[in-house]
Amino acid sequence: MGFRVIKGGLLTTVQDLGRSGYQSQGFNVGGVMDQRSFRIANLLLDNPENEAVLECTLIGPTLEFTSSQIIAITGGDFRPELNDDPVPMYTAIYVNKGDVLKVGSARTGRTCYIAFSNYLQIPVVMGSRSTNLKCGIGGFKGRKLNDGDYISTRIKRRKYLPYFLSRSLPLHEFDNSTETIRVVMGPQEDMFSAKGMETFLNSEFIVSSNFDRMGVRLEGPFVESKTGSDIISDGIALGAIQVPAHGKPIILLADHQTAGGYAKIGTVASVDLPKVVQRRIDDKIKFKAITVEEAQHLIKVQEHEYQVFRNRIHRPCKEVLEVRLTAQRLEKLFT
Repeated sequence: MGFRVIKGGLLTTVQDLGRSGYQSQGFNVGGVMDQRSFRIANLLLDNPENEAVLECTLIGPTLEFTSSQIIAITGGDFRPELNDDPVPMYTAIYVNKGDVLKVGSARTGRTCYIAFSNYLQIPVVMGSRSTNLKCGIGGFKGRKLNDGDYISTRIKRRKYLPYFLSRSLPLHEFDNSTETIRVVMGPQEDMFSAKGMETFLNSEFIVSSNFDRMGVRLEGPFVESKTGSDIISDGIALGAIQVPAHGKPIILLADHQTAGGYAKIGTVASVDLPKVVQRRIDDKIKFKAITVEEAQHLIKVQEHEYQVFRNRIHRPCKEVLEVRLTAQRLEKLFT
């Protein structure tokens, strides 16, 4: 009961929100790169908020299902197909035993997420099912999925969800090639000159090919420090922006190191991290400084948006509310 991996894709791993509480021992939190798309995928299926999913990078997998269940695919548009027919993103999709899901290459964005109504049968390691590739722990055997792998599901769950036809969200979030990323300045912004700060906040940076789960280096103008950017190593938060001696910002992502010795000019507001991780090579990024209070308000706004999504997918669809629409469709069939 589960699915067989026909093709593993470029980098397909099992992920959740990661393993918290172990950074003091050198284990990063890890987990999904795009927490927003991850949460929406589980929301569409009424899954627990932290239920494990497949995270697909740039080129997705091909899966053959050995049991019926419901799935949802969110994030960048990977042009998925079920039995060679296109299926929509951000929509609950019913799959039967023997169905084949092909997740193609990314048209927009960089990662997508596949959630499963029957829950993946993946052991919990240090409180998480996420894959730590560097340590080789968690997820499916501590590695990415390969051709021929088989993943079971934990439960024989619902073959139907209430309000099934309403479980679709009209989201197209990663079409822009230029994004403004909001940052909270610090903790070492005082190590940068006035010119360096002006460059950082008023320039356009380009996403380089040096981009993985650990971080992304940006190309662009030199961000000047006062007397160098080396510091005594201290803790690193998700989204921290280091500026080494070469003056090019590095945004640290899900698999970032737990401590580092380069000055951090700012930290990306958590609500804007999905915009960063879904950037493609040569996309452009601009930075905008905000306060801690503004960043906290953005989180509240986002939580309200999630509740709006929940309300939307838990109401009868138009065809149920407006019988005339159904009658009109039936009339076309018989005329």
